[in-house]
Amino acid sequence: MKYLTLTFTLIGIITVLYGAIGLVVDIKTFDRTKGGYDYPYENWSGTPVDWDLMDITKTGLVKRGYVLDVHINGTTGMISFGALGLKWDWQRFSKRALKVHKPKEALIRKGFTPKF
Repeated sequence: MKYLTLTFTLIGIITVLYGAIGLVVDIKTFDRTKGGYDYPYENWSGTPVDWDLMDITKTGLVKRGYVLDVHINGTTGMISFGALGLKWDWQRFSKRALKVHKPKEALIRKGFTPKF
């Protein structure tokens, strides 16, 4: 019984560790830019979001991650997170995101009609 408990404890610890690492990787890989936080949102560095790597859904785009999926509504610009079949609305695009990442242009190219 002692070894069985130890085995399941190790499996649980490894699962939680992999989940935490996956969550950190998902968060860090979505927005790889820094700087340009004040108007006119210039002098930023890094790589903007690559919209072409995202999957197209009926309502917009989704970036599939290890733990979190990032959903972009093609009409409203709402950014939502999804995990374990649940979805949480987070926020709409900021003015900086509109200028740096150009989601509106990407959504138009993908066939959506953004109203943000």
